[in-house]
Amino acid sequence: MTHTWDPDRYLTYADERGRPFVDLVVRIGAEAPATVVDLGCGPGNLTSLLADRWPGAAVSGLDSSPEMIAAARQADDRVDFSVGDLREWAPGTPVDVLVSNATLQWLPDHLDLLPRLVARVRPGGWFAVQVPGNFDEPSHTIRRDLAAEPPYAAHTAGVAVPDSRDPVVYLEALTALGCEVDAWETTYLHVLTGEDPVFTWVSGTGARPTLQALPDDLRPGFEAEFKRRLREAYPPREHGVVLPFRRIFVVARVSTSSTTER
Repeated sequence: MTHTWDPDRYLTYADERGRPFVDLVVRIGAEAPATVVDLGCGPGNLTSLLADRWPGAAVSGLDSSPEMIAAARQADDRVDFSVGDLREWAPGTPVDVLVSNATLQWLPDHLDLLPRLVARVRPGGWFAVQVPGNFDEPSHTIRRDLAAEPPYAAHTAGVAVPDSRDPVVYLEALTALGCEVDAWETTYLHVLTGEDPVFTWVSGTGARPTLQALPDDLRPGFEAEFKRRLREAYPPREHGVVLPFRRIFVVARVSTSSTTER
């Protein structure tokens, strides 16, 4: 089963989800780029920040989800949004700034894609990536363990799950391509409120393919047990539920003498 995305669900914690994007983009040193591309732009709310920062640039956003692109087109008419697979994305000419925020973790072969993506950036241009790095946290391990139990395992085997590498892996891969690389990690402590807020968070992203893979008669039981285990792992406190969230950041300047095949 191919999963779909829900822009409204995804935007429930828009401010918290947007902080890593801002922290990533602020480290891009481009002053007056002509072309800026956001691969995996989602509902477009963050792509709008690229148009704000570089108002003279032609800004475009690409996402594989028609639902996300439909929402994005309503969000900002300054940006050219389109549906597409970033693995097949090939601009007519190399771009000045290429951003991919919280997207590559969904592609198991994304390390192998880095040479191709860097080749889409002009010499002296910028390539910036952010991916989650929290896949050993309870928000993921609980889902993984529960999905492997009967009767769920028969339906969840092979569903899409996100994954990423440590910062040094990306640094070494991009340095080998001739880039100047700035790589780092940050753990945010998001304070969430509302009923079962961690479930609300993960059901809009990492857990969504698993939940959609379950038949209607099994999904309610799975969700109830998932919520129970999440409440134990993330107990409510006086100020809310604290969700630690590690993020991996990489900003690469493409070599002006790059010989990467284009």
